[in-house]
Amino acid sequence: MYRKILVAYNGTSESRSALQECIRLAPDPSAEIHLLAVINPPPSVVIGEYAMVAMVGIEEEILAEKKKMEHELSEGGAYLRAAGLQVQTHIEIGEPVPTIADLVDKLGIELVIVGHSRHQSLAMRWWRGATDALLVEKIRCSLLVATDPKKDEKLN
Repeated sequence: MYRKILVAYNGTSESRSALQECIRLAPDPSAEIHLLAVINPPPSVVIGEYAMVAMVGIEEEILAEKKKMEHELSEGGAYLRAAGLQVQTHIEIGEPVPTIADLVDKLGIELVIVGHSRHQSLAMRWWRGATDALLVEKIRCSLLVATDPKKDEKLN
């Protein structure tokens, strides 16, 4: 049984599927569930401080996204808690793949759950970062990929 699970969450239907998969695993109530939202800044912010100075309003964008993700995490956490799970929420700023990998190492995560749509390129953010890092190659634990079956049925 998994004792430490990280669920990547951003409020999309695919990430809600990740919440549902976490519940379906029926982890022991003492298991630690870590709910993570990653705010991916524009590439110029990642490049360095000089590029950031040239970007007007970038801090406001990041703050707005952080506020949105705090709301999403609150709702996602409440959903998992209603199923009897212990949940800790995390908001990180950075590239999703290395951010997830760092948290896996830091927290001793045993399973990562991500939502994915085969028909939406945005979902690739969990798989491949700006540096072409593949999530499955960067984490040292199991990976569960959750899809939204209702959405997939409509596309077939």
